[in-house]
Amino acid sequence: MIGELLSLAGIAAFAVSGALVGVRRRLDLLGVVVVGVATGTGGGVLRDLALNVSPPLAFTHWPSLVSAVAASLAVFVLHSRLSRLRPLELLFDAFGMGLFTATGAIYALDHAAGPLAAVLIGTVTAVGGGVVRDVLVTEIPIVLRRELYAVSALAGAGVTVALDTLTGSVPAATVAGAVVAVVLRLVSLWRGWQLPGSFTGP
Repeated sequence: MIGELLSLAGIAAFAVSGALVGVRRRLDLLGVVVVGVATGTGGGVLRDLALNVSPPLAFTHWPSLVSAVAASLAVFVLHSRLSRLRPLELLFDAFGMGLFTATGAIYALDHAAGPLAAVLIGTVTAVGGGVVRDVLVTEIPIVLRRELYAVSALAGAGVTVALDTLTGSVPAATVAGAVVAVVLRLVSLWRGWQLPGSFTGP
């Protein structure tokens, strides 16, 4: 029950971040909803494909789709009151990423994935929605930039899998992994932490 609620919260948070990007790009109602829903459900679809779950849960579990659509519509209706879109994008994206990291890893473990596979699938679940969003609006996917995005997801997924293995407490492992991923992502944004770049110019 807790896992499903956290998963729906992650879908909604990611959908909000995607819809905010759509608003910033001045898309119409349909465009905002499409980007929001794709962002909210994209990571889960990639997760299910990796685990050979067919059809993906997002296509058969109506609360997932409803959460994404409702969050996207709310952003479209309320966007005129949101004066600082970019900070909100980053905040909701961080929370969506953290929640998807933990719930994706637990979902993988529930489907008989090994610890390493669960960490990687949790990471893919976390970054997948953001990649889909960025591709739709023709931006370089955030996972390919120097920000500590995939690193935050990997850390959160690692904590989730480790705690689940050591304690057997799924709620504690899920919450702890999500918190680690979100906090690391937000602190890295605040402090400007980045990975080394490959460029050699000035």
